[in-house]
Amino acid sequence: MGRKVYVVGVGMTKFEKPGARDWDYPDMARESGTRALEDAGIPYDEVEQACVGYCYGDSTCGQRAVYELGLTGIPVYNVNNNCSTGSTALFMAKQFIEGGLADCALALGFEKMEKGSLGIKYTDRTIPMDRHLDTMLGVRELAEAPVAPQFFGNAGREHMDRYGSTPEQFAKIGMKNHKHSVNNPYSQFQDEYSLEEILAAPTIYEPLTKLQCCPTSDGSGAAILASEDFVRKHGLQAKAVEIIGMSMTTDFPSSFEKSCIKLVGQDMTARAAQDVYEQSGVGPEDVDVVELHDCFSCNEMVTYEGLGLCGEGEGGLMTDEGAFTYGGKTVVNPSGGLISKGHPLGATGLAQCAELSWQLRGEADKRQVDGAKVALQHNLGLGGAAVVAMYRLAGWD
Repeated sequence: MGRKVYVVGVGMTKFEKPGARDWDYPDMARESGTRALEDAGIPYDEVEQACVGYCYGDSTCGQRAVYELGLTGIPVYNVNNNCSTGSTALFMAKQFIEGGLADCALALGFEKMEKGSLGIKYTDRTIPMDRHLDTMLGVRELAEAPVAPQFFGNAGREHMDRYGSTPEQFAKIGMKNHKHSVNNPYSQFQDEYSLEEILAAPTIYEPLTKLQCCPTSDGSGAAILASEDFVRKHGLQAKAVEIIGMSMTTDFPSSFEKSCIKLVGQDMTARAAQDVYEQSGVGPEDVDVVELHDCFSCNEMVTYEGLGLCGEGEGGLMTDEGAFTYGGKTVVNPSGGLISKGHPLGATGLAQCAELSWQLRGEADKRQVDGAKVALQHNLGLGGAAVVAMYRLAGWD
């Protein structure tokens, strides 16, 4: 085992609709990075390595972004791992600390997105998702709808066929996350909707309506990671959140075995989660608060099961019982999740880290989960990567 790793500072911007604010990615990075440094109470020149994530942009945008924080000559790594980019940068920074290559590292992510559904940028080469698309077309016909909602909507349809879950149960997940976001000033949307309004919203791809789909977003998130020696040296014990387990997986052969649920990463999620439970000695039954990758409501439901928060096929019934909101078994996506908070791809994993750090420190204001001691993070990128992490507020002698 390597050295212990702590989150000692977090920061993020408000997530915004693309074009709603006159800013560029260096502005976003300066805002989130400065907030993380101020939260940690350290200057940028204490940072020894920087991992910077984004999906849309030219090479070395990472350097241009952190130059807003300082010009110290440190290594800067540009990270792109689809929708799990932010947590991949976090995982990389953690490994630098864990392996003794640095005592303080920055993980930062941002995205400046175009309006509308995600499209293909490079048409002169094989798309990274070709095997995924071929697998989906072997199970379901291609529809006249954006491809991403088809991947996750088809996972929802498979869940309905196998386990009897209903469109209303998926809609309840959207309703829950929109309700949670009302209390999050960083959220792109802060509107509450009734179940009827969720169901009556325009259909994107059945069973998904617009209010069950994440929007495109601009924004940034950042985290400062540190070793135990660094924490003690700078007197950061009171706010240090320990990463007690973290794992990243990529696709397995089962991803391509004609199951839309597996195609969208449930086996990646399950394996990463099992690794984390073994590393941390903490199981899903011990978790108080979760930020998971609800790019679509269908994915939240299958992820409940992939993470072991409920049994196989039980996601719909547990949703009906209110198990994953305040007063239930475990509070999931108190931030509003991707559905309501927004999803600037490179920033999402770091925004999840920020939310969970605030929850464990008791700094989440009106969305605070009472007595939160253990937190679980899940971030997913098709094509594919799943990153799962477990956090707890550190105890110090």
